[in-house]
Amino acid sequence: MNAVVLGIGNTILTDEAAGVRAVEALERAYAIPANVTLIDGGTSGMEMIEDLSNVDFLLVLDVVLTGAAPGTLVRIAGDEIPVFFRDKLSPHQIGLPDVLASLELLGALPKEIVVLGVEPVSLELGTEMTPAITAAVPRLADMALGELSQRGYVLAPASSVALA
Repeated sequence: MNAVVLGIGNTILTDEAAGVRAVEALERAYAIPANVTLIDGGTSGMEMIEDLSNVDFLLVLDVVLTGAAPGTLVRIAGDEIPVFFRDKLSPHQIGLPDVLASLELLGALPKEIVVLGVEPVSLELGTEMTPAITAAVPRLADMALGELSQRGYVLAPASSVALA
């Protein structure tokens, strides 16, 4: 069983960086087992096909526009996934639906896909996230850890690995 945690977003559009920052937080805090790959997808597109082919579990971390209050954490799965990708949030989402469609045509679509996101405060040009989204990133990383744990992927705290 292999999993990919894909953080996507544009790090120069304030809160749009949340998915990338959540992946970075996981990378800093945990020892990542061989069957889990963390990817800073940034604004990547079709170049991700190989990395996402035939994975058992794809966990996408991103910002989402659902109409919820800014800072609200959102989980999208199952039949909600195609609906989520129908409405474009930002330029990077043009790439991911195309990648998933290509993987489906190739018969290499991930077996399970879950999107975890946070409702942004701002998508303005800037390299600093708003305080509300900065505070939400650790919670987004915790949600990702929970999704992985539910499926049997074990990420040990990095400090316990250093002591071992």
